[in-house]
Amino acid sequence: MDNLKCPSFFKCRGKEKVTASSENFHVDENDENQVRGNWSNKSDYLLSMVGYAVGLGNVWRFPYLTYNNGGGAFLIPYAIMLALAGLPLFFLECSLGQFASLGPVSVWNILPLFQGVGITMVLVSVSVTIYYNVIIAYSIYYMFASFRSELPWKNCSYWADENCSRSPIVTHCNVTIQMQTLIHVNKSWVDFNNLTCDNGTEVYRPGQLPSEQYWNKVALQRSSGMDETGKIVWYLALCLLLAWLIVGAALFKGIKSSGKVVYFTALFPYVVLLILLIRGATLEGASKGISYYIGAQSNFTKLMEAEIWKDAATQIFYSLSVAWGGLATLSSYNKFKNNCFSDAIVVCLTNCLTSVFAGFAIFSILGHMAHISGQEVSQVVKSGFDLAFVAYPEALAQLPGGPFWSILFFFMLLTLGLDSQFASIETITTTIQDLFPKVMATMRIPITLGCCMVLFLLGLVCVTQAGIYWVNLIDYFCAGWGIMIAAILELIGVIWIYGGNRFIEDIEMMIGAKRWIFWLWWRACWFVITPVLLIRIVSCCRPAPNWGPYLEQHRGERYKDMVDPKKEIDHEIPTVSGSGKPE
Repeated sequence: MDNLKCPSFFKCRGKEKVTASSENFHVDENDENQVRGNWSNKSDYLLSMVGYAVGLGNVWRFPYLTYNNGGGAFLIPYAIMLALAGLPLFFLECSLGQFASLGPVSVWNILPLFQGVGITMVLVSVSVTIYYNVIIAYSIYYMFASFRSELPWKNCSYWADENCSRSPIVTHCNVTIQMQTLIHVNKSWVDFNNLTCDNGTEVYRPGQLPSEQYWNKVALQRSSGMDETGKIVWYLALCLLLAWLIVGAALFKGIKSSGKVVYFTALFPYVVLLILLIRGATLEGASKGISYYIGAQSNFTKLMEAEIWKDAATQIFYSLSVAWGGLATLSSYNKFKNNCFSDAIVVCLTNCLTSVFAGFAIFSILGHMAHISGQEVSQVVKSGFDLAFVAYPEALAQLPGGPFWSILFFFMLLTLGLDSQFASIETITTTIQDLFPKVMATMRIPITLGCCMVLFLLGLVCVTQAGIYWVNLIDYFCAGWGIMIAAILELIGVIWIYGGNRFIEDIEMMIGAKRWIFWLWWRACWFVITPVLLIRIVSCCRPAPNWGPYLEQHRGERYKDMVDPKKEIDHEIPTVSGSGKPE
C-alpha cells in the first residue's frame, strides 16, 4: 500500500509539505524573510519611499512657505534643517525597521516601555488616512468635473450669488440728481433708478472668485459651521468610495502589488510638473511669479528672523513623513544587508528637490494669473486648499485648453495622494501582520479590504456639508504636536536609553563597519542637535487666547487682554506654525 501513489487529480494533503510561501501568496520563494516577505527589487522600495515622502504638501505648502519667508533665502534654513533634523530622523527610522523586520509597534521590542510611541504612530496614521483620502476624493471630483468643453468655474454660473466677481464690486457711490443735489447711496438703488455714479466716488468691496464660490457652494456645499452637519454630498461620497477601491486594489497583495503600482503613481507627478512648468514658462507674467518665488524678490534679511527657521524645521519634519510609522514599515520589508544609509540620502534629497521644482510650476502659472488680473503676485498666491482648489483652478480656467490642464493637474494630485495613502494603510496592515502573523498569512485580502471599508465609513462624516471642518479639525489635532512629541520620545528611547553606540553597532551589522569619523556627524545629531531642535519647536506652542482665570475679577493686570471664555464663539486652534488657519 505504501507504494501506491495518489493520482495527479487528487490532493494528498497528508504528505504535502506546506511552506510559508505556499500559504502566503505575498511571499516569493526567493524572499529572504519567508514569513513577512521582502520587496521584489530595490526600485520598488525606493519608489514607494519617494511616493510616501513626496505628497500634497510638496505642491501646496512648500512653495507658499518659500515665498512667504523671503523666497530664495528660505532655501538656506531649509537645507540646514534637512541636515540637522530631517535626515538624521529619517535614517534612524529606516535603520530601525530594517534591522528588526518589524512594523512601528512591534519594533519597540527594542524598548518595551516605549511601545506606546509606536501605538501613537499607528493611531495617527489611522486618523490621517481617514481625511487624506477625502482630499484625494476632492481631486477625483475636480478631475471628473473638468471633462467638459469649458471648466464649470470659469464664469459665475447659476450657483453664484451677487458677490461672485473677479473685480472689486461697487457698494456705494455719490449721485448728482435734480438741482445739483449730491447724495451718497447704495449701488443697487443707483441701478434701479437708472442713474450713474459720479466718477471717483465709488466705494468698493472685494468680490469672490468664481472658483472660490464653486469650491464652497458646489464641490463642498459648505454649511455655516461644524454644528450644521447637513447631508452627505453624494458625489463626494462616490469619489471617496472610488479612492478607497483604488487603495484596496493596489494593496491586496501588500508590498508585492503596491510596489508595482508606484512605478506609475510615483513617477507620473514628475511628468505633469515638468509639463506644467514648460507651459507656465511660456505664459506672459511667468517670470514675475518665479521672481517672487526664488529670484530678484528674495529677501535675505528674513534670515535674521526666528520664524523662518521654525518654518523650515517644521516643513522638513512633516515633508519627510518621519515619526508616522510608514518609514519603519516600508523599511521592514528590506533584506537585512540592504544599504539603508544610501537609501535615506537618495529619498531625502529627492523629496526636497521635488518641493523646489514644484514651486516653479506653481508660481509660473500664478504669475500669469496675476498678470492678466492686473494684481500683484502676493494678492493671488495661496496655500493648502485655497491653492489647490481655488487659486490654481482659477488660473487654469484662464488658459487656452483649460480643461486639459485641469485634468492633468488634478490627476497629478490624485497620484501624489495615493502614494502616501498606500504607505499609511500598509502601516496599519503591517501592525496586524506583526501581531497576528498566522491570520494575515491566510486572510490578507479580507483584512486589507476590511480596513479600507471601515476607514471609508469613518470618512463619510468628512463628505457631509460640514465635512471640510472635520478635515481641518483632524488635521490640526492628529497631524500636529503628537507626531513631534513621538519623534522626541523615539530619539530618547533609541539613542539615550537603548544606547546610541549600541544602535550604531546594529546598523553596522547591516551596512558594514564604518570608521569613527563617519559616525561623528550622526552621533552629534542623534544625541544632541536633533532632539534640541525638536524640543525648541515644541516650545513655540503658545496658550490659547482664552487661557487665564475664568472670572474677570481675578485676572488683574497680567491677564487683562485675555479672550473672555464666556463671550468667545470661535477659538483659534493652536498649531505647530502658531497659526490657526488651515494650510
